[in-house]
Amino acid sequence: MESPLVQPHATPAAPTHRPAPPVQPPRSLTRAAGRAIGDYAMIRPGDRLLLGLSGGKDSLSLLHVLLALRHKAPVPFALAAATVDPCIDGYDPVYLKRYVAGLGLPFFYERQTIAARALDTMRGDSFCAYCARMRRGILYATARREGYNVLVLAQHLDDLAESFLMRAFHNGNLATMQAHYVVDAGDLRVIRPFLYVRERQTAEFARRAGLPVVQDNCPACFRVPTQRLHVKQLLAREESGHKRLFANLLAAMRPLLGNIPE
Repeated sequence: MESPLVQPHATPAAPTHRPAPPVQPPRSLTRAAGRAIGDYAMIRPGDRLLLGLSGGKDSLSLLHVLLALRHKAPVPFALAAATVDPCIDGYDPVYLKRYVAGLGLPFFYERQTIAARALDTMRGDSFCAYCARMRRGILYATARREGYNVLVLAQHLDDLAESFLMRAFHNGNLATMQAHYVVDAGDLRVIRPFLYVRERQTAEFARRAGLPVVQDNCPACFRVPTQRLHVKQLLAREESGHKRLFANLLAAMRPLLGNIPE
């Protein structure tokens, strides 16, 4: 659902100096993302992609992977980034304006008081779920306003596996995040190119490349243990004795990842 919080006339931070050479991601990341893009027909000729950029290791890694793919991909596409600042103490992504501009990309910065509004409007939901839903609505609205038809999200295989188990454990159903889908309004597609990427790969790339990562890009989520953290720890324990755990989970989740949209 589109958020009512979006400012209707936000302007992009235009590049103000000569773009810096982008960081080159490892082939393991670009190959994995390229395979997911091909398997699910995520990018089509003339697509205009808007990346949701939190400043975390995953979205910053995906930013550089998309830059690398755009340079060599046979399918032409446009790329921009958007950051939603929910006004949470301890999270300040404003530095991303200069960073993205330095890469020569359009950038849209949406500062919304999600945390404060949650106190008044959140009903029977966790703050994390509420914030994610509101951020998604703001990104949808930004894409529509600025003429982008594809929203790119940086969830990876670990995220999908955690969601799969959480829904099975707590909701009693089999579901996870979809790889590629059309929103209910029918005017935007959402893609997750890091479908086959492990979290440790983005962490290693971010560390080696010195990416300007906000280590705690949602402080409110990490002040107390969460269900997701418990599931993450469970998966880590299981993987220590079963090296093919995530490959098996991916195979189990494939029927749930959705069909390729028309």
